Amino acid sequence: MKFTFVYCGWEGTANNSQVFVDAVIRSLNNFPIPQEGFLAPYRGQRYHLRDYAGRGKLRGKEELFNYRHSLCRNIIERCIGVLKAIFSILKLINNYPLSRQKQIPTTCCTINNFICQEHVLDKLFIEYSKKNMVFQDVQEIFSFS
Repeated sequence: MKFTFVYCGWEGTANNSQVFVDAVIRSLNNFPIPQEGFLAPYRGQRYHLRDYAGRGKLRGKEELFNYRHSLCRNIIERCIGVLKAIFSILKLINNYPLSRQKQIPTTCCTINNFICQEHVLDKLFIEYSKKNMVFQDVQEIFSFS
């Protein structure tokens, strides 16, 4: 539950793909691009974990892939949930000058990584590490505008 890349400065309403593309194409960011590339979910198949609840077996390799992809995304959402639970300043970010707003999430992520590394039995980390915990979409949870 550590952050490996933090990219701040976009509005909370910005499209995830737009932010992602911007992070990747700016060489100054040193975005960690895997050699294999990025894997997107299959279109036209169930994706979100809530779509799978009580709906029986997975149908085909595409649904299985989407299910596992969604599980990985949920890990990211849990990390953001921990971050917001620990650092209430993230909920009050609009009270700070714009120049400071970009620094707050990065600082919180850095402190979060330190806590995770040095204090493994932290109560919130344990609570948010539960396997079946499902969060809303990242954009809803981590919106600063």
